[in-house]
Amino acid sequence: MYTVYIIQNDITKKYYIGITSNIDDRLRHHNSGASKSTCRIGIWKVIHHEYFENKKDAWLREKRIKSYKGGNAFKKLISGRVA
Repeated sequence: MYTVYIIQNDITKKYYIGITSNIDDRLRHHNSGASKSTCRIGIWKVIHHEYFENKKDAWLREKRIKSYKGGNAFKKLISGRVA
């Protein structure tokens, strides 16, 4: 099983979209400073996640979410409405 996730930094309010097979380990990785993309200040928290049976479907969904990051579809998605 794979998870597409969106995390948000509690200080900068920036978002990061990713894919993983273990969301708990991945979040620890982001918060430990080991990830270049998220190693700055603040704590990252999962604000949205979706599960997929295979990596290809998860990758396609991640790509789609990244394509509308910051737009109305992204805002709907993180607010809990369908996107």
